[in-house]
Amino acid sequence: MARRVILGTGILIAIERGKLDVDAVLGVDDAAIAAITAMELLAGVERADDAHRQARAIHVEAILSSLPIEPYSVGVARVHARLAVEAMARGRLRSANDMMIAATAAATSRILLTTDASAGFDQLTGVRAEVLKLP
Repeated sequence: MARRVILGTGILIAIERGKLDVDAVLGVDDAAIAAITAMELLAGVERADDAHRQARAIHVEAILSSLPIEPYSVGVARVHARLAVEAMARGRLRSANDMMIAATAAATSRILLTTDASAGFDQLTGVRAEVLKLP
């Protein structure tokens, strides 16, 4: 049965680098990315040196054209605010971008697929996360 998932940036980078097989990771899952993940990928293109920029841009544009992008809506902002306050109260801060991805996953009822076990996304109320280990 297909799951609704949202792909963390690390998953997409691992796929680009050949460390994860997209078919093995997703199978028949209904995958999307958060708008902030699109920004992170585009920033990677901007940061790439001249030798790698074109190849990275082609790869990123392929991702952006093939996966739905969940917007940062007011509904996501409400979840983000709740998660940010929860993280502050627990003394377990995360990056703003990570919190936006987690909030997007929770607000859209998607499972967050990540390579970052240290982020502790599943410790945030309402966030379902699955850590994929890289070989």
